[in-house]
Amino acid sequence: MSMESTSEKSFGTHGFFKGMPLWAQIFIGMAIGCLIGYFWPVLGAKLQPLGVAFIKAIKMIVMPLVFSAVTLGIYKMGSDIKQLGRLGLMAFAWFYLATGICIILGITLNGIFHPAAGVALAKTGSIPTNLATSIDWAKFFLDIIPDNIVNIVAQQKIIPTLFFAICFGLCLANIGEKGKPVVRVLEGIMEAMFKLTQGVVATAPIAVAGIMAWVFATVGWKLIWAMAKLIGTLYVGLGVIVVGFWIIVALMGMKPIETTKKVAEPLLLAFSTASSEVTLPVHMKILEATGIPNKVVSFVLPLGYSFNLDGAALYQSLAVCFLAEAYGIPLDSASIVTILVTTLIANKGTANVPAASLVVLAVILTAIGLPVEAIAILAGVDRLMDMGRTTVNVFGNTIAALLLYKYGGKGIAEETDTDTAIGA
Repeated sequence: MSMESTSEKSFGTHGFFKGMPLWAQIFIGMAIGCLIGYFWPVLGAKLQPLGVAFIKAIKMIVMPLVFSAVTLGIYKMGSDIKQLGRLGLMAFAWFYLATGICIILGITLNGIFHPAAGVALAKTGSIPTNLATSIDWAKFFLDIIPDNIVNIVAQQKIIPTLFFAICFGLCLANIGEKGKPVVRVLEGIMEAMFKLTQGVVATAPIAVAGIMAWVFATVGWKLIWAMAKLIGTLYVGLGVIVVGFWIIVALMGMKPIETTKKVAEPLLLAFSTASSEVTLPVHMKILEATGIPNKVVSFVLPLGYSFNLDGAALYQSLAVCFLAEAYGIPLDSASIVTILVTTLIANKGTANVPAASLVVLAVILTAIGLPVEAIAILAGVDRLMDMGRTTVNVFGNTIAALLLYKYGGKGIAEETDTDTAIGA
């Protein structure tokens, strides 16, 4: 995720962990927790409060962070669409279409491979009653509209809060200068939440050690094997996405392998650093050098890095379905729709949030009533998955730039023959 690796640089500056990136600290914490749970299961079973405290801190952050981030994200979208017209509309239409397909793919892959099969975590949550029973679609959609936003936020009801944030953001984008003071307040709230998130996430190694000690003491090797299958399933899904991108490139009359080779440098940077931020300058330079005008690249790429996270969307939907299966909680049609809608919104609104995967998963899990503490279980192997999903995020934005230049960018760009572009 784009901001996660950046935030890691401020962690691990004391004692044994001095200079060590956060992902390495978390991996060590996971290993220590597994050892404690295996060799001293009685002690391991008592360490659950370490993880619970961490999760409560994450939940404390979620509502103000998600509300401010989603509102500002929608505000920016509304402003960009007004400024850039057809290209802006096409960009956001593609971003949401691609993300939606990736979310559905994640849900489908879990249904095919069932990586959590055999794991029986203790049920500490259940699907909300209006989602777990037979579907009353009228009630389902009416529940999205909040009748009292303060009360809804206090109850940590995610879907109505997101709905209000979208409406509020769109209205701010349409009232011009009068909305700027409110925007600045929301920016201040979001920056403060960024700092608080960094502080909370800094404690993740200890929390993961506690959670893994407790889980390993009660579940054992089954969970480790399940997480290995989850990683494998994710990379199968990422491979499917890449093949889909190659088909799109071919349909545009370009050569898929040649196109991939030309953006190999940002792709390798993304895989090795698990950060799309560091690839942006290189990525923009390569796309401009191969024929896409600066006006298109400078609009599509930065916007895509915030709103077009295909690999992340696949991971988030797959991870939530994995956790539901691990807890033995079936997901009916309404629950799957909730996962789709919530991921589609939260994936965009928290794109630049530090440790965004934790925040987005917390949002989705809360929306469907799954135990939020489950995200600590995935944190230990998150780096192994982050490398792949970040690479696909970057490649997805290459495809977005190509598509939008060919079918919408010429209206704002200087005359440039498409045949000189990247895939020619």
